[in-house]
Amino acid sequence: MRIRRRVVVAGVVVACTIGATAVGLSRGGDADRSPAAATATGRPDAAFAADDSTTAAQAGLGNRTGRTTTGGRPASPGDGTAAAARPAAQVAAAAPASIAYLRERYDVSATEAARRLALQEFSGPLADRLAADQPDAYAGMWLDQTAGGVLVVAATDPAAMRAAVAGAADATHIRVVAVRHSLRRLTDAATRLAAALGGTAGEDVLVDVPRNALSVVTGGRIAADDSRLAEALAAAGVPATARPRPAGAVPKACDPRYCAQAPMRGGIRLDVPRDDGTVGGCTVGFNLRTRTGKWYILTAGHCVVGGRHQHVDTTWHQFLGPKVPVSIESTAPVLAENAFPNDYAIMPYQPGALERWKYPAAAGPSLVNYWCPADRTNCTSRDVSIRGVMPYSAIQTGWVVCATGSGYTPKSGEEYVDSGAGAGYLPGTRCGEIYDKTAGGIDVHICARPGDSGGPLFTESDGKALGILSGGDPGSGACTDPDERNHYAPVSTILARVNALQGGRVYFQLATQGPGSGLTAR
Repeated sequence: MRIRRRVVVAGVVVACTIGATAVGLSRGGDADRSPAAATATGRPDAAFAADDSTTAAQAGLGNRTGRTTTGGRPASPGDGTAAAARPAAQVAAAAPASIAYLRERYDVSATEAARRLALQEFSGPLADRLAADQPDAYAGMWLDQTAGGVLVVAATDPAAMRAAVAGAADATHIRVVAVRHSLRRLTDAATRLAAALGGTAGEDVLVDVPRNALSVVTGGRIAADDSRLAEALAAAGVPATARPRPAGAVPKACDPRYCAQAPMRGGIRLDVPRDDGTVGGCTVGFNLRTRTGKWYILTAGHCVVGGRHQHVDTTWHQFLGPKVPVSIESTAPVLAENAFPNDYAIMPYQPGALERWKYPAAAGPSLVNYWCPADRTNCTSRDVSIRGVMPYSAIQTGWVVCATGSGYTPKSGEEYVDSGAGAGYLPGTRCGEIYDKTAGGIDVHICARPGDSGGPLFTESDGKALGILSGGDPGSGACTDPDERNHYAPVSTILARVNALQGGRVYFQLATQGPGSGLTAR
């Protein structure tokens, strides 16, 4: 598979924007007025209460007909900046929890809390209008709740921006501040910087609107010790700094194709080079640990055993970039077999890779990445804790179980190491039923494709590891057959086999806590 290069233009982060409909508020006063002046009467909600019904047209946002101009240009039908206003009371009625939060956190009245929410809702279409009408001046906006619920608009030309917002709703609570770089310039710079570092704008390179600068987030696709980082920051053309991802944060779920950040979880993509120079795709099953404290990953043996795997190869996540190191095929023949149900590969981490993939020091449970593909409904992406192994003898037909895979076939123009899943197949987690236990395996009605091999089979409710994908019905593309049959090699069988080859000692164990210092396995 080839890893696609995704470029997402970084956008404005407007704190707590509810929607695109503008809500009328009182107008008047200096747009650059201080928050203290706006509340000098001691009744910050007084003006709001007097003008509850200001319309979007009065605020310069037009209406849905497309006939009213917005900031000097015709408003087209369906234009997000041409939304009809809702009465402020409706905003408050639709958001009781938000009202309660503002009242408790900032000790304001219910009316003031509603005013703030109304300004929040208004900020969305206002941002669209300013970005379209003042692209060289507009530099983003944010809500400053601690300063009195003020909408701060950054601009390279403050005078022009004050004129642009002077007639807006609740202008007394809109403040313009001078900055050096427009939002358009920042987003363009973010795209270039992300490309230079092999990251994604909007995810790895962010526009920091209040700082009027860029932030490169390290610890994911971009390593903190990337040799290109210092030069790329200096050449960004706008202020740019690097900052690490929050320490100890465990992501809840991620697209298994693009999950280069710790911790290592079952279900993520594993790219395996072959002796002939090609690369194949498989899926991580579970974390394993030896009784001496060494960490391994478990995947399908046929991913690394065969005529094209006579050399000792290293495996990677996102082979075409950022090429994150994962594991290395062991030279010990007892750690990989390709004879169902003993279709397994137990691989140690590459030197230095464990530091990249380890869990927070607080010792989190070993996880499976439960990722909902777009063709699944009533599904919530999350991580599932793995609490132990279900013995093969205890597994019953009729059980509802879940499986995660990362098989994929790129669309036209995408760069990705193709696993041959077929166009229309979406990687992720699917659930189904065990219908049989033949040939020592676990037979399920769950859709799977090439590239899902080695992926975990588990129980969702109690987090028990059951098996890893070995093979099944031939299939390609979207999942259309509810009776599709696929076969999983039992984890308990694999562990019994490999430990027997170690002389009967319980050497390899399923890890119920993730790789990291001081963690144990069972």
